[in-house]
Amino acid sequence: MRKRAQELGIELADIAGSGQDGRIGHADLDAFIVNRDRTTAPAAALSLLPAEDQIELVKVVGLRRNIAKRMQEAYRRIPHFTYVEQVDVTEVERLRSQLNERDDQQPRLTLLPFLMQAVIVAVADHPEMNARFDDERGVVQRYSAVHLGIAAQTPKGLMVPVVKHAEALDLWGCAAEVTRLSEAARSGSVTLDELTGSTITITSLGSLGGIVSTPIINAPEVAIIGVNKIVQQPVYADGTWVPRQMMNLSSSFDHRVIDGWDAAQFIRRIRVLLETPALLFVD
Repeated sequence: MRKRAQELGIELADIAGSGQDGRIGHADLDAFIVNRDRTTAPAAALSLLPAEDQIELVKVVGLRRNIAKRMQEAYRRIPHFTYVEQVDVTEVERLRSQLNERDDQQPRLTLLPFLMQAVIVAVADHPEMNARFDDERGVVQRYSAVHLGIAAQTPKGLMVPVVKHAEALDLWGCAAEVTRLSEAARSGSVTLDELTGSTITITSLGSLGGIVSTPIINAPEVAIIGVNKIVQQPVYADGTWVPRQMMNLSSSFDHRVIDGWDAAQFIRRIRVLLETPALLFVD
C-alpha cells in the first residue's frame, strides 16, 4: 500500500485512517483517491478549454474569509443609513502644507489627522456616534474615550487597527500612531489588542477614493466615516468662480439607533471644523 501511494503521489499523512489507533488500510487509500478525483475533476476539465475560456478558481480562505463573513453579517443585521456631505478642504489643505513646511522633526501630516481631530471634537457634541450597539441585549454603550478605528488595506486584506485614546493625541500624535499601526498591519506584526476595541471608524481609499462610496459599518459600532478623494472644482463665491479643493464624506450609520437627522448634524459639524480648521484648536 505504501508503494502504491508513492506511485500515485499521495502522502499517507494526508489520509485519515479508519483502523485501530488511526491505522490506514487499503480501503482508506481507495476512499482518498475517489474523493481527490472528485474534487480535482472540475480543474482537469477546465484545462481542456481554450485559453480564453479557462476560469481560475480562487478559494476564499483565512483572513479574507473572516472579512467576508464579518461584512456579510454586518450588512445583514444592520440597516445602513448613508449620508454624503461635500466639504471644502481648501483651507485645511493650506494649513496642512504650512505645518509640514514649518517643522521637519514632526511626522508629515496628511488630511487624516485633521479628520481625526474633527471627529474627536464632533463626538463631544454627538456622543451617540462614539458607541457600540449590543443588539442581543438591546443596549447602546457610549464611550467617553475615543478609540478610532482606521481602516487599512494590507497584502492580507482589509484590517482596522485602532488608535486608542485618540482624544489625548494632537495632530502629530495622531499622524505618528496611524503610521505605526498601518506599518504593523501591512507587515503582519500588528497585535490582536491593536485590532480590537474601536468605538468609531474612519475608512479611506486615499487618491482612489472615488466621488461617493457606501462604507459598511464596523460592527458593533454605529457609525463609520468614509473619505473620498479630493478634487479641484470651480465654486461660485462673492460674484465670481474660484477654484476650490472639494471632498465628499460618504458615511454610514446604524439606523436602528441613529436617526438620519442626527447623522446629518454630526457630519455637518465635521464639515464646519474642516472648512474652518482654526476651530479644531479652540476649546
